[in-house]
Amino acid sequence: MEPQRNNFKIVTSKKSRVILPNMLTLMGVCVGLTSIKFSLDQNYTLAIIAIIFAALIDGLDGRIARLIKGTSKVGKELDSLTDVISFGVAPAFIMYFWSLSGLDKIGWLICLVYVVCVALRLARFNVNSNEQPSWRDNFFEGIPSPAGGILVLMPLIYDISGFSFFTISSNTAVPFLFVAIALLLISKVPTYSFKKISVQRKSTIFLLFGFVLFFALLLIYPFKVIVISGIIYLLSIPISYFHFRKLSKKENETIENSDEHEDVL
Repeated sequence: MEPQRNNFKIVTSKKSRVILPNMLTLMGVCVGLTSIKFSLDQNYTLAIIAIIFAALIDGLDGRIARLIKGTSKVGKELDSLTDVISFGVAPAFIMYFWSLSGLDKIGWLICLVYVVCVALRLARFNVNSNEQPSWRDNFFEGIPSPAGGILVLMPLIYDISGFSFFTISSNTAVPFLFVAIALLLISKVPTYSFKKISVQRKSTIFLLFGFVLFFALLLIYPFKVIVISGIIYLLSIPISYFHFRKLSKKENETIENSDEHEDVL
């Protein structure tokens, strides 16, 4: 008679598996709220770093939840509430204390509009995420809230980075950028989600090297790298739009051809 084998499991139950990703999500809330405290103290460097950490945590919690099979409805809603705070309320407060307060009531109105657009964008995402996965999962409708939260901080990040390519007038650039990002958040412009990236086996080493190089540069020149990354992301939006249209057109042609074959039969 063979002895029974004890199957060792790091995480034993569904309830236990949801704890880790939800803890990370709550850490993101704390980091996002802490960025507001830093901005109140006019320590905008730490405020921006806190938002970047919140974005990294936001990218990790969902992937860890899927990896350990710890996804839950509570976690999904908690993640959205966290995003509203970390990438809606916190960036709005930071930029209000840095620049928009000079516009008095108009500045506060712009902040309110931006936060409302973040909330609407996340509500739409929660509804649309229940659809069947396809190639469309590689695209978001509008820009995601973490990207929006970092993009609205770009004038401040540029000011801290030390770049001097051109001078930014915060009184005009910040309100315009807030409105533009708010519209992109609630728009249906397709943007890359980078959820499913297929890489050939022989190219894996180059991809890993690229990630290591990026994070090394991020540690050495954090604000310069963020500014350049933000510009690259903005330039990728029209590329993703035409790529989406190309794939959509190809899908429609395939459906039309299949319908024609069915009619013939």
